[in-house]
Amino acid sequence: MGRCRARLYKQNARAASAQCCVARPKIMSDKALSVTSDWVGNARANILAWWIPKGAIVVALLASVPVRAAIWIAALIWMGTACILNAHRCGRTHCRYTGPYYLAMSMPVILLATGIVPAGFYSWLVLALLILSGGWFIRWATERTWGKYR
Repeated sequence: MGRCRARLYKQNARAASAQCCVARPKIMSDKALSVTSDWVGNARANILAWWIPKGAIVVALLASVPVRAAIWIAALIWMGTACILNAHRCGRTHCRYTGPYYLAMSMPVILLATGIVPAGFYSWLVLALLILSGGWFIRWATERTWGKYR
């Protein structure tokens, strides 16, 4: 291997950026790769995948039951799919559990919307709180127990 011949008192910009003629491959750890591909950590993706659907769930409480049910089911499928994709993409721990949780929570919405389970406004409000706080609790519990990435 050759050494770079540069005077000590005069920094050569090309030599400094080329690491003195020796190219070192950059190796990225699995954890760093997980962090960079995590949608939860990306503000734009996070807002699009989770915060807009959560906001739609809250706002749809003011809509009629059929409209509310349609918005909630679409939002839950959207968030559940985003969680599952993010779990595959970066290995985020809580996404493995919140994805199926959000998809499963569409069943109580269907039961309330069809009238199989009679419900008033407060039943819908409790379900909204269960959906939103349940996702938060799953995130808190799983990442506290197993860490952010698995």
